[in-house]
Amino acid sequence: MDGGGGAPYNPRTVEEVFRDFKGRRAGMVKALTADVEEFFHQCDPEKENLCLYGFPSEQWEVNLPAEEVPPELPEPALGINFARDGMQEKDWLALVAVHSDAWLLSVALYFGARFGFDKADRKRLFTMINDLPTVFEVVTGNAKKQVKDKSVVSNHSSTKSKSNTKGRGSESQAKYQKVLVQDDEGGLDEEEEEEHGDTLCGACGENYASDEFWICCDVCERWFHGKCVKVTPAKAEHIKQYKCPSCSSNKRARP
Repeated sequence: MDGGGGAPYNPRTVEEVFRDFKGRRAGMVKALTADVEEFFHQCDPEKENLCLYGFPSEQWEVNLPAEEVPPELPEPALGINFARDGMQEKDWLALVAVHSDAWLLSVALYFGARFGFDKADRKRLFTMINDLPTVFEVVTGNAKKQVKDKSVVSNHSSTKSKSNTKGRGSESQAKYQKVLVQDDEGGLDEEEEEEHGDTLCGACGENYASDEFWICCDVCERWFHGKCVKVTPAKAEHIKQYKCPSCSSNKRARP
């Protein structure tokens, strides 16, 4: 598969390969979280062997494997649609996520081998990749970033306790405001900024940014960029109980 509808894309430097990896990863994370309803629908078990592809453009696609042998790039896991209705949805998504991680690494290492990365380049590339949570960690809610021995789990707990101590009007408003609260002069509470700066979005896996709206799922208690789950601050004001795409899909009635 190419870079997502255009000419084949061949990154040649460590930075280019990492950008390629990051874009493909973002697309696959989107398929398994924010776009999970559409992804589930496209993985019809009645169809032929299907694969999940991620593109450098941060888009994703469910399609048949490449016909050429050998393929231009390593191919992702084949037949992900066959197991869709044979196991719990969360377990199926986790399985697809694991295979997605394996494919992403194989593509990155393929580029490294093809363009002659030496030991130092390969180490630097892997270090950059390893700083990101895996697709599996994001999809299952286990994404962690070890900074000063703090985990995201404790971060989320601190966020909720801190947020609840701030006088914020109604209960629904308290749930959908930003993770960090600004003081009277528009600045950020330094203690809260230090604590919550390592919080990761449950959809894209990226860190908290003080100028972005975040929302917390009332079921799994994971935090999300509003833009990643298509929720605006205005829309959030009218939501009594927010469920992220993954939690919503898990409640869907099965045929």
